[in-house]
Amino acid sequence: MGITIIMPALNEERNIEKAVSNSLRALADYGIDGEVLVINDGSRDATQAKVEAIRATGAPVSLLNHEKPWGFGASFWDGVDHAQKDVVVVMPGDNENDPWEILRYAALLDHVDIVIPFVFNKKVRSLFRRVLSVVYRTVINLTFKTNLNYTNGTILYRRSILTDLPYRSGSFFFQTDILIRLLNSGYLFAEVPYRLDQRKDGVSKAVSFPSFVKVVKGYLKLIKDQYGHQEEVKPLRAETMTASRHTRTNEKFET
Repeated sequence: MGITIIMPALNEERNIEKAVSNSLRALADYGIDGEVLVINDGSRDATQAKVEAIRATGAPVSLLNHEKPWGFGASFWDGVDHAQKDVVVVMPGDNENDPWEILRYAALLDHVDIVIPFVFNKKVRSLFRRVLSVVYRTVINLTFKTNLNYTNGTILYRRSILTDLPYRSGSFFFQTDILIRLLNSGYLFAEVPYRLDQRKDGVSKAVSFPSFVKVVKGYLKLIKDQYGHQEEVKPLRAETMTASRHTRTNEKFET
């Protein structure tokens, strides 16, 4: 099993080198066959040059350049389309997330198809961000009848299950959109505790009025798709652990 770390970056010249090097070290420490795929999302600083310097060393790092910003969600999907490994995870180029924290759970993909982290050291974030997270989680769980702890983290996905999704959100709502659709399709998941690091440089782009507007639009779109009409649910992909475990269960009761 290999893992592609998809790393969207917009003007992250102060953080991108550390984010990439940490990701490569974490992959090596856990003995994972992996790559880092940086999505330079229209940066106007030295982000591209710094990534190209890393690639020149022969490290397993790929680079996709967008002339203009596509947005975080759209950059993730571009990464999914170009990933070379069976599993994908998004790791922002701001170096806020610790790759060791999520990659330690890679072995769970021998049992499930999605690994969802939730932050246990919540005080690393401001009170405003914590309150916002509680409100967001409550709204999502009540609306879509789930009981998830967190839906916007560094989630491990088996890449093949993403290709069947009928819609690709391009906003910061994309992770929630993906999870609700995949869970409704029946794919198995595990939730795991995750430590979040304090952001060292720059300002997060996730909390802004334009991002909020896009999230609301994505939320309303998902409501329409889930409740407005009967969305086609495709059969479970045969190569997934979910399908494998269903097959074993059926065989057990048939014998």
